[in-house]
Amino acid sequence: MTKAEIVNEISNKTGFDKNAVQTVVEAFMTTVKNSLSKNENVYLRSFGSFIVKERAEKTARNISKKTTIVIPAHKIPAFKPCKSFVNQVKKIK
Repeated sequence: MTKAEIVNEISNKTGFDKNAVQTVVEAFMTTVKNSLSKNENVYLRSFGSFIVKERAEKTARNISKKTTIVIPAHKIPAFKPCKSFVNQVKKIK
């Protein structure tokens, strides 16, 4: 599902103008990105959490050049769904 499809779906369900919904969806995404860039997690009860994960330093190999490189420790954004969300997806056949 694309952002445009999400905006259409919300607009159809709520009756709000698509432009207003588009603004809200983009503001939500910007708020989440800004919070994560400040190393602040975002918790949405009964949905899930947008969190910042830390990856440890590791050594990788470039097989074609037969060399090794060190990938430094870094942080990445991640999403962790709540249990009810996971269980709902598990029921899909």
